[in-house]
Parts: sequence; structure tokens; C-alpha cells
Amino acid sequence: QVQLVESGGGLVQPGGSLRLSCTASGLNFYRNVMGWFRQYPGKEREFVATITWSGRRTEYASAVKGRFTISRDNAKNTVYLQMNMLRPEDTALYYCGADDNSVAGAYSTTYARYDYWGRGTQVTVSS
Repeated sequence: QVQLVESGGGLVQPGGSLRLSCTASGLNFYRNVMGWFRQYPGKEREFVATITWSGRRTEYASAVKGRFTISRDNAKNTVYLQMNMLRPEDTALYYCGADDNSVAGAYSTTYARYDYWGRGTQVTVSS
């Protein structure tokens, strides 16, 4: 059974930082493209960041580029999202996803590409 478990969310002031983690089990993590998405109340899940199998290639939504960094540790089956210079508009429920039908060197920015999801972790940016 595949499980993705996110952690690291919380309340932070504008300009602050958080590091999200997502640990996977039940799949060949090193052969999965991983991604982070976020969802606002009443809205569809939107792409934030994605990373290839090796971690050598990444892609970001324009709203977070230069502030967020995605990385992975295949030995720990974990993907991270370092979020710096947080803004109130980053407040959302953050999900990690795994694309189990990817190929080496590719990444996935589309929600429909992902096969597995975690339950999400809440990030709130407020003073």
C-alpha cells in the first residue's frame, strides 16, 4: 500500500521560512517524479514544484520561483520543499504527489499526472 505523509506545516509570519517534508512508502521512490501542489479553499489544487528521479532537474510555478526549493533524498524516500520569504498568499493546504508512470529526466507539472497523494499539511502565513 502506497503512503505519502507530509509534515512541517504550521503558522509563520510573513517573510519567514518553513520546510515541508514528504516521506513515501510502498513504492519505488527513486523511480517516481515527485511534486508539491497547494490548494486554497474552494479552489482546485495548483502546481508548486516538481523534481526528477535523480533530483537534477526541477521546475517551479512562477509565483514561488526564487523563494521555494524542492529537493529529494532517495535514500530516505523523502522529498522536501524549502519555503523562504513566505507571503500571506502562500497560505494553503500543501500536498505532495508521486508520479509512478514517469521516465528518467522528466518532471510533471500537471495534477492529472500524479498517481498518489498525501493528505496534506497546512501552511498559514500571517502576522
